[in-house]
Amino acid sequence: MPTRTFSFGLWTLMNAGADPFGAPTRAPLDALHAISGLAAHSVGAFELHAEDLIPSGSSGAERDRMIREARARMADTGIVCDACGSSLFTEPVFKDGALVSNEARVRSLALARYKDAIDVGHLLGAPLFNIWGGRDGSEVEASRSPIEALKRLRDAFNNLADYIARQGYAMRLSIEPKPNEPRGDLYISTVGHALGFIATLEHPDRVGVVPELAHAAMAGLNPAHEVAHALYAGKLFGLHLNAQRPLRFDQDLRFGGAGLKDSFFVVKLLEDENWPLPRTFDAHPYRTTDEQGVWSFVQGCIRAYEVLADKVAQFNADAEVRTLLAEIREWDHTAETGSVSPHRGFAYERLDHLVFEILTGTRVH
Repeated sequence: MPTRTFSFGLWTLMNAGADPFGAPTRAPLDALHAISGLAAHSVGAFELHAEDLIPSGSSGAERDRMIREARARMADTGIVCDACGSSLFTEPVFKDGALVSNEARVRSLALARYKDAIDVGHLLGAPLFNIWGGRDGSEVEASRSPIEALKRLRDAFNNLADYIARQGYAMRLSIEPKPNEPRGDLYISTVGHALGFIATLEHPDRVGVVPELAHAAMAGLNPAHEVAHALYAGKLFGLHLNAQRPLRFDQDLRFGGAGLKDSFFVVKLLEDENWPLPRTFDAHPYRTTDEQGVWSFVQGCIRAYEVLADKVAQFNADAEVRTLLAEIREWDHTAETGSVSPHRGFAYERLDHLVFEILTGTRVH
């Protein structure tokens, strides 16, 4: 089996089982415990929001102490930080958006907070600063022109990219798109929106995309196609793996917990293209889970990916699959003479059923 790096967002483990309708059901893990626990479970990397490690309002001395402790645990265990961000979506001051707020002072505060978080990511060795603009959207369309919102986002991303360059950090920026929630509508909703937006920036080479499978499913899109667009454009700077039933609220189900076929084709794309970056899981352990179950959740996410990767290898090696795919490729080389028959059959029914048999373990040769 090829060597892969798996990663988890610290917020996934620190989630205490609360939801909009219910209080926490387990004690939250602290960030240092989460880092050590991931390393103990053979996880090679982690992502975090700076606030996961350093609560908002911490003193400079407390900030430096927490960074030192995190770096010590990383050095002791070999785990690395593969991305950092900031949880500006949680605080009341950002209720009307962070980078798109109608208050200039709030936008300035958001930029300052992002820059502080970029500094934290740099000190932890993160090569990526990922922005999920969870509050950068609207419910009342009359309150803000979407053109003005995009201009504000553009100015902010240009500002942050320039800050990283001035500081000399070996770090890139990324956008994590989502169609809605917590806002009624978010301005950068899908990979396509993100790619179009990035093209408007002063330095588009410094900014990429981090698709999330659940966010694609929320938009009713094919997650593998979303990932493929970012990959084809050279903009797949990261990826958040989880599961989601389409067109629902953001469920953040464990990877493999739903949409098995969609997950298979995402894994197939990554494995076939030898994508080199960490496979990051961004899901929540069930609200019914205790701390022991949190670590079962970690193992379950990794095992689900490895099982699907094995299924990809089985699919690619299957003799009948290879024959069918060879026939499909041969159609492309048919002489461009004569008429094309509209009644020609395609063996897609059989090919699709072979996917089913391989995924269900019922393939009989």
